[in-house]
Order: sequence, then structure tokens, then C-alpha cells
Amino acid sequence: MYDYTQAKMNDDAIRAISSIGLAHLGDAVYELLVRTYLCVHGKATGKGLHRATVELVCAPQQARFAEKLLPLLTEDEASVFRRGRNANVHSIPHHADRADYQKATGLEALFGWLYLRDDHARINELFNRMMEDDNAT
Repeated sequence: MYDYTQAKMNDDAIRAISSIGLAHLGDAVYELLVRTYLCVHGKATGKGLHRATVELVCAPQQARFAEKLLPLLTEDEASVFRRGRNANVHSIPHHADRADYQKATGLEALFGWLYLRDDHARINELFNRMMEDDNAT
């Protein structure tokens, strides 16, 4: 039985996944991190918890976080980010502009890639850097 909670794939298998596929997975990884962060730090309760989550997972906020992380990325991580950012996305939500949405997709692709590599330490390192000095919540 495959353990989907501890997914680990080799680099060749990960390269076979489309950028959109990585972003799809990374979106879930990122949202789980945000929800965990908010609960652990008691940032909000009830309806406020949903609002705080939406505020942190929206494309403009993810784009700001991506800009914050770019200087910290390794060459491989930056390549995955660019691949995700440059993915051919056909529909952009009305509340996001194309540039922000592309950066958000790049960030999500990066988190998906790190998750499939089972690099939880790096995921935590980058997420913690994103949350440093963050007044979004």
C-alpha cells in the first residue's frame, strides 16, 4: 500500500509531473501549513479563522511571499518556481492579476515539488521565513 502521507518520489518521477500538477499539490500543502499556523498560534477563531486563511492563501499574498523567498531559493528551487510561474494557466481568478497569479502558481509548484521530495525541513524553513514579520493576520 502506498503511503500518500509520506509521498517520496525520485527526481525523474517528479520531473514527469506537469507544473500545474505540482502547483495543484503545492496548493494543498501550502493551505495546510497556513491552517496549521493559524491554529497553533491562535491567530483567529470561528469565522475569523476562515477569513485569516483566505487572506494568506490568496494570489496577491502568495505573490508577496514568493518575492520574499526568491533570494533564498537554491538553483533547483528557483527553476521549479520559474517552471510553475511560466505554466500555461488558462483562467485567472477575477480578484487576482496575471502577474500575481503566476507568482502564486510558482510558489505552489515549489511547495508541491518539495513535498514530493519529502523535504519537510525545507518546506518548514521557507514557510517560517514567509511568516516572519508578517502582519497579514
